[in-house]
Amino acid sequence: MFEHFFQCPYCWEEISMLMDPSVSKQSYIEDCEICCNPIEVTPQFEKRALVSFDAMAIGQ
Repeated sequence: MFEHFFQCPYCWEEISMLMDPSVSKQSYIEDCEICCNPIEVTPQFEKRALVSFDAMAIGQ
């Protein structure tokens, strides 16, 4: 598993999520561990290294 730290698009607090680098491109929804709002997370991996990451508020 791969842990990535980023800023929540709602509350702007730094949070982290665990991601599976064995899947090259993913898109899923996770709740912020601070404010509980849903975040659309889209990581992309190449050779198990994170090359792209996007965290967007749902509906914005």
